[in-house]
Amino acid sequence: MPSDSRTPLEIGIVGAGIGGLTAALALSDAGHAVTVIERRTGFSEVGAGIQISPNASRVLAELGLSAALRRAASEPPSVEVRALDSGRRIGGVALGAAAQQRFGAPYYVIHRADLQTLLLDALRSRPAIRLMMGRDITGLAETDSGAVLTAESSGGAQALPFDLVIGADGLRSRLRAHLDAAPLRPGRAAAWRALIPSEAVPEALQGPATGLWLGRGRHVVHYPVRGGRFLNVVAVVPEAVGDEDWGRLGEPAVLRAHLRGCAGPLRDLLSLPDSWLVWSLADRAVARPLAAGRVALLGDAAHPVLPYLAQGAGLAIEDAAVLSRALADHADVSAALAAYSAARTARVRRVQWAARSNGRTYHAGRLLSFARNTVMARLGPDGMRDRYAWLYGWTPPA
Repeated sequence: MPSDSRTPLEIGIVGAGIGGLTAALALSDAGHAVTVIERRTGFSEVGAGIQISPNASRVLAELGLSAALRRAASEPPSVEVRALDSGRRIGGVALGAAAQQRFGAPYYVIHRADLQTLLLDALRSRPAIRLMMGRDITGLAETDSGAVLTAESSGGAQALPFDLVIGADGLRSRLRAHLDAAPLRPGRAAAWRALIPSEAVPEALQGPATGLWLGRGRHVVHYPVRGGRFLNVVAVVPEAVGDEDWGRLGEPAVLRAHLRGCAGPLRDLLSLPDSWLVWSLADRAVARPLAAGRVALLGDAAHPVLPYLAQGAGLAIEDAAVLSRALADHADVSAALAAYSAARTARVRRVQWAARSNGRTYHAGRLLSFARNTVMARLGPDGMRDRYAWLYGWTPPA
């Protein structure tokens, strides 16, 4: 196997989520042969809307996905922030054309399945990428010149040798244990998600803007997806004990009890879904290191982040661009991975910290919420957007 990362490498990516698929495209475009290994036997529509801020959308544009994104995604003109209990407007964030002009790339919202579909369509157009479904990775061993994955399927075990292995296998990554053993930190909250047909949405909540409702210990966010045919709704409420079941069914009465006393239009909206999918929130410290030897981590496998900045997918997309660039810049694979780890660690730690801080601000009690609301009013929509210039203005390495 080659040791020079600037010669074509055989790269195995474990996980066919947003980060793994983006990395496959970036590495294939750089000339490498890529195999994406996924434990699921197929892709489903289960999921919810996600936000692709300019730091991530510009990476996808560089991979040739701009036209597909414009067809599948929406650009909200703003975020309208309201008090969850009274419905009083607190402030706003200017997005749409203003964000695109400010940061040089769009701020999109899109259904996760639609983003995954357009990434898969792009992947299938690259002959240097192979997709292996229904394989469960049960072992990883490094050699002097590469790494070997053990993949289990209905046909038995298979050894898969690569020059480089990338773990993009999510929050409960198995590959992460090869580099770091930091435990999960429960978020003590759960995200309840549903899609509501647009024609059923209360008139007061219709329109292209994102709605954000803030209350003590909880919040709700909603925005249109799938060409405006559906409203994606996410309610984050307290949860004493987390559950590892990803996307379990939630009883509507339980959510209504958490959000009793909320403003009328929001209460009407939340009464519509017959069922909800529920995710327990958690994060963990950034892996130390993110990469070493012949193994690299990206996305939630490396640095899961709570959803209060909507950067889970964005950071994974950034990781893919930086890792591809590091491999192009360094002749030695191990040196490239060390450079990738060094380049990403400070930024992902900052985003993790900012997301936790945002969660405390979103869910503030009376005194802190008064200060929060005062700041929002003073900054105005443009100022609120520009507070995150450090985040949205990020650009991939040249």
